[in-house]
Amino acid sequence: MNKFAIIFTLLVASLSSTAAFVTPTNVQKKHSTQLFAGEEDKDLLEIELSMPPTNSNVVARLRFPPVFPGPSEIVEVRYKLPFGLSVEPQNNLAMCTKDGPGGEKVGDVLRYTSQWTMGIPQGDGIVTTAASFSGAISWQCNMFDVMKAKDWSRVVEALTSNVESRTDEVVMIFEREIV
Repeated sequence: MNKFAIIFTLLVASLSSTAAFVTPTNVQKKHSTQLFAGEEDKDLLEIELSMPPTNSNVVARLRFPPVFPGPSEIVEVRYKLPFGLSVEPQNNLAMCTKDGPGGEKVGDVLRYTSQWTMGIPQGDGIVTTAASFSGAISWQCNMFDVMKAKDWSRVVEALTSNVESRTDEVVMIFEREIV
């Protein structure tokens, strides 16, 4: 027998003796199904807004479930920089504690705020694609989901990222319970 035949025979013999190609017959299969309660579209709050800075042509659409059990509405608040805000954590919500000149009222919940982070250019044009490949990074504005913040310091960090060297305004989305 030549070397190839011997090696091939040993390989086939070793593979046939392993359990890798054997189908177990008495293995009990368990199927589990995870069910998630989904919000119906009619229950979601939705807003379309212009992103900062004011000369930006970027529009964001937000859809999110309400935090209040009853009816509620969205309140969009824009402030020129610098700005002041009376919001503090209460019952795992960022609650407005003082009426403000932008339209927020005591009891409103801060849901989103504009936030500036370093990132690659966004968009689908050839310039943004080329910039992405070249490693060009710059300040990018997005809407920070306050409800997903791991701690209060992240909310403060998002709010204070709106500085005059990056933008001329801050945008905040509040949810207000309709009583």
